[in-house]
Amino acid sequence: MTTYTIEPEYKTLHGTFSREYSPVLTIESGDTVQFRTLDAGWHLALTEDGEPENKFEPRDEVRGKGHALCGPVAIRGAQPGMVLEVHINEVRPGSWGWTVAGGWDSAVNKKLGLVEERVRLRWALNADEMIGRDQYGHTIALRPFMGVMGMPPDEPGIHPTSPPRYCGGNIDCKELVAGTTLYLPISVAGALFSVGDGHGVQGDGEVSGVAIECPMEHVDLTFHLRDDLHLKTPQARIENAWITLGFHEDLHEASLIALDAMVDIMTDRYNLPRAQALALASLVVDLRVTQIANGVLGVHALLPD
Repeated sequence: MTTYTIEPEYKTLHGTFSREYSPVLTIESGDTVQFRTLDAGWHLALTEDGEPENKFEPRDEVRGKGHALCGPVAIRGAQPGMVLEVHINEVRPGSWGWTVAGGWDSAVNKKLGLVEERVRLRWALNADEMIGRDQYGHTIALRPFMGVMGMPPDEPGIHPTSPPRYCGGNIDCKELVAGTTLYLPISVAGALFSVGDGHGVQGDGEVSGVAIECPMEHVDLTFHLRDDLHLKTPQARIENAWITLGFHEDLHEASLIALDAMVDIMTDRYNLPRAQALALASLVVDLRVTQIANGVLGVHALLPD
C-alpha cells in the first residue's frame, strides 16, 4: 500500500463537482492520501478583527465558485454500483478559524430576529490541546472533521458543492471524526473523490449556517473499493455505532431516507423481518438533524451496538 500527499494548489483545488474533471491523482484500492486543505472560503489568513482575508489566487472562474476542495482522486477499478470505503485516520486543524451568525436573509435569522445584526467569532486553534479560544474569551473543545467528502453525480455538467448527495458531498456530519469510516455509493468510473470544508467543531444542525470554519494541516484518508456492498445513500461506522444518512429538501423526507437505510442494516446484520426491525428501531435508533444549512437538509440515524 502506498501513501500520497496532496497540497492545495491551482491544479488540485476546485469548488464544484463534475464527472468531467480529470483526476489529479490515481491510486489503488488500499492506498492512503494525506491532504492539506484551505478553509471552505479559500482564505489564507484572518485579519485582526476576525475577517478572513487573502483568498487563494488564481482561481478558475467556473470551477472555483464553491467550497475549496482538494482532488479529485481516482481509485483504479472503481465503477458505478460499487462503494467507496473511506477510513478517516487523522484530522488536524490549522491555527485559526472563524464562525459567523446573523446578518443575512435566512429562515433561521428571520425567526431569531438577526437579519440585520451580525457577529463574527475569531478562533485561535491549538491542535495539540484540541482547544479553540475566541476574542470574547470563549473556550471550546475541538472535534475536527471534514464537512465535504464526496464524488460527482453521474450527470453532465458542473455541480455546486453546497448540497449533500447520495454520493457524498457537503454532508456536514459532526460524527465523521478521526477513527470513523464513511461508505459512499460510487456513481462514476474512477470515483473522483474530493475533500474540503474543514470544521474545528460543530453541533448537530449547524444552526448558524457554519461551524468553526478552518484550514486543515493534515487530513489522512485510506480508500478501499467495496464490490460486496450495495448502498443507496451514505453510511458510516463510528465508535460503537452505525450511522445512516438521509438528504432531502424536506426534513421529514430526509428522516425517512435515513430510517429506511437503517432498517436495511438491521434486517441484513441481525436477520430480522423488516416490520420487527422497525419496531426495534423505535426503541434503540436515534434520529438526529445533521444540518439545516445547505438547502438540501440532512438527518442521520444512529444505532448503538
